[in-house]
Amino acid sequence: MYHHTNDLPLLQRIGARISPMVVPLIVGCALFMQMLDATVIATALPAMAVSLNEDPVRMNIAITAYLLSVAVFVPICGWAADRFGARQVFAAAIALFTVASMGCGFAQTLPQLLCGRVVQGFAGAMMVPVGRIVLLRSVKKSEMVRAMSFLSMPALLGPIMGPALGGFLVTYTSWRWIFFINVPIGLLGVVLVLRHIKNIDGGQAQPLDVIGFILTGLCLASLVFSFDAMAHGVLSPLATGAMVAGGLLCGWLYILHARRTPHPILDFSLLKVPTFSTAIVGGNLCRLAVGAVPFLLAMQLQVGFGLTPFAAGMLTFSGAVGALAMKVTAPRIIQRAGFRKVLMVNAILTGLSIMGCILFDVDTPHMVILAVLLLGGFFRSLQLTAVNTLAYADITSEQMGRATGLASVAQQLAISLGVALAAFSLKTSMHLRGVTVLEARDVMPGYLLIGIAFFLSIWYFRGLSLTAGAEVSGKK
Repeated sequence: MYHHTNDLPLLQRIGARISPMVVPLIVGCALFMQMLDATVIATALPAMAVSLNEDPVRMNIAITAYLLSVAVFVPICGWAADRFGARQVFAAAIALFTVASMGCGFAQTLPQLLCGRVVQGFAGAMMVPVGRIVLLRSVKKSEMVRAMSFLSMPALLGPIMGPALGGFLVTYTSWRWIFFINVPIGLLGVVLVLRHIKNIDGGQAQPLDVIGFILTGLCLASLVFSFDAMAHGVLSPLATGAMVAGGLLCGWLYILHARRTPHPILDFSLLKVPTFSTAIVGGNLCRLAVGAVPFLLAMQLQVGFGLTPFAAGMLTFSGAVGALAMKVTAPRIIQRAGFRKVLMVNAILTGLSIMGCILFDVDTPHMVILAVLLLGGFFRSLQLTAVNTLAYADITSEQMGRATGLASVAQQLAISLGVALAAFSLKTSMHLRGVTVLEARDVMPGYLLIGIAFFLSIWYFRGLSLTAGAEVSGKK
């Protein structure tokens, strides 16, 4: 007869090691679903246009509608978590995102698709930031680096895997499966949330700042739309400049409003926390790469080198392998060196790895490309893990909701701006050369800009103390 009791201590030890990472994995899967959905659709737009009898150029509005919806609603994520409970909002957001994905998959007209994308954007604006609140309130400070290493990977895996997966699904199945693939992931996510995530007391719910919500919504929608228009050339330079000016005006009006209201929807007083402000400002210079690098690689490999979307996706997937390798080593690196040294040194390494892509040409062996992208994925993931963890190192549980709302807004702007800068650099290079056809050399300025952004972030990280975030890093 098998005596299973002898194995109980071993099973308990294994469970004790796994259980702290259950919540990060659940939240990470939600983040992966959102990031994948945000990138996979670009490959499917031509097929969607044929199916819906629309102009392929006009189909870009399906991406814009999602981005605008996220931008408008992301400021209220912290308030919603405090008002209704982070666990409940997180589960409801995953469920709504799943239902909206089904609606997009069954859409027969462009207006139906746009409605589904707007609902997806609203759910995404709640799902990922509130999921981060759940994570931060569920893990101990000493486990935060490990938890954030799990959470940072999906932000890199989604943009890397999106083009390849989108190309595969469109080629061998139907564009509708880029939305239907979210259904089993979403259903599993809801079950896991309800089963493994407990109700956790958070910050005290405050009245909704309606005026602040309107002003921040107009500000973010204007800026994100203008960045997207800059990337795709759908507006004239004058109209784009007017949109940027309007967004900045609304932002200035909100700052004046926030000084007079006791409970602003975005609490800028949190920027007085040194580790939080450094992680937001310096970290956002690093986050420009999240959207820009996959975009530049797609242009370089597919348009410049003539590779198929699937072949290019298989090459860029090496970046995901580097991110996975980071998961194991990041906690040890940060514990040994501390946040200040890691962020400064790794910013240089990450910037160099991005600039190294300039050296690729059509004759570069694929193994060399794989090696460079693998190292780049490792360095970028380590940097994101470090800044994401540092941001909340000195934030109390009561401040988590407000801090996550402000950080999510900043991240949304940084990622959108990164893609816009990459696209603008491509067009500027083509204009200066007097050509209308993109060549591989046109991606060089984009890589340089993103690499320089990493170097500039060092200025902010150097202001950190040697013991910054020691409670979460474990550095003595």
